[in-house]
Amino acid sequence: MYYEDENNLYHYNYRKGDTNPNEPVDIRNYADEPWEEKPKKKNRGGLKIAALALCCALLGGLVGAGVSHAILGTRVNHTSVQVSDREVAEISTVKVGGGKQLTMPEVYAANVNSVVSVNVSSTSTNYFGQTVENAASGTGFAITQDGYIVTNYHVVEGASSVKVTLYNGETYDASVIGGDEDYDVAVIKIDVTGLSPVVLGDSSKLAIGETVAAIGNPLGELTFSMSQGIVSCVDRAINVDGTPFNMIQVDCSINPGNSGGPLVNTYGEVVGIVSAKYSSYSSTTVEGIGFAIPINDVIAMIEDIMTNGYVTNKPFIGITPGTMTQQMAQQYRYSVSEGVFVYSVEPGSAAEKAGLQMGDVILKIDDKEIKDTSDLTAAKKGYSAGDTATFTVYRGGETVQLELTFDVTPEDTTTDAPAQNNTQNGGYYDPWSWFFGNFGF
Repeated sequence: MYYEDENNLYHYNYRKGDTNPNEPVDIRNYADEPWEEKPKKKNRGGLKIAALALCCALLGGLVGAGVSHAILGTRVNHTSVQVSDREVAEISTVKVGGGKQLTMPEVYAANVNSVVSVNVSSTSTNYFGQTVENAASGTGFAITQDGYIVTNYHVVEGASSVKVTLYNGETYDASVIGGDEDYDVAVIKIDVTGLSPVVLGDSSKLAIGETVAAIGNPLGELTFSMSQGIVSCVDRAINVDGTPFNMIQVDCSINPGNSGGPLVNTYGEVVGIVSAKYSSYSSTTVEGIGFAIPINDVIAMIEDIMTNGYVTNKPFIGITPGTMTQQMAQQYRYSVSEGVFVYSVEPGSAAEKAGLQMGDVILKIDDKEIKDTSDLTAAKKGYSAGDTATFTVYRGGETVQLELTFDVTPEDTTTDAPAQNNTQNGGYYDPWSWFFGNFGF
């Protein structure tokens, strides 16, 4: 332990086993007299060992580096980026026909020169009575070499001017030859020759799951784009703004601007006219549901429009129809609450000749049930002027059958116009005036 006194600050208390306490103590002042260290004996054996260890380390490092280089060199060869040296095949325009299936690039090359961009302007009057200029875009495709182009009726409806842009960038003014609202098909024409017309296929041969492609101008800006998909359903009945359509359902990417463009099969044949898509349904967002008009349903009409400016063989009944409702059934004391109510019959029309009367309710046309005016419009699409059909009609508490031969729709009439007040009054069209008139009060 340590202790202190006035002469020497630090002293040692020796314990058993320590140096003899009587041995003289070295009391030299090392601050004044440099301390001389005794020379140490060199340990050359340790140096030799250290040198040997260093040599072994260097040798081991060299050997390890060589092995690592060999291993890593092999790994680099396996993990390095591989770049293909494949030469891209040149895609040339192929001839459609002969039953040869094409690749998707060939389908595009075979049809893109037939596709056109359709840009429409129209005028309307706003709430303040001001004239407003409107613009819209769609798609079309050449059907003849001399400038006839097919598109949708809703693309050119009400247009004050129509311009067509070809794939090569040339733009032409187009005139509207005619169209049909019920089938949403129209024909326009540009003054040019040498167009590349499409080849029409047989839409009745389409099978669910078959690959198809849509070529068009989505958003009116992404011109001449192609999207690929499959046929999701054939003969799909849908209703667009109150008009029934028989459609091809596809999952191709279809957007505003695609309307009027061709739907093409893997043989490069046009089997449909892209017409509509569902983006939402009952507040639910929808993806991958698009529709095209089967080309077989409208090709005769297209040719008719090209020749006459309108569909000359479109069937016409000659009535003012309206959808029968439960409220009307109660008012009229009818035992049927579905069907098409006949509000008026045109003199000399097919309806009058067949014996249809005001107050009749059309229940069936041949074997097709008629529950509302949409069903009536859809059923008429299966007939042409001159065809004869059996009408099943409710009259005076009984069911009667009448044979009706369809008239030709007049040029200034598009359809059997439904009663305007039928929708305005919730399906209730002045029943008392009909009742009093019918029973002579």
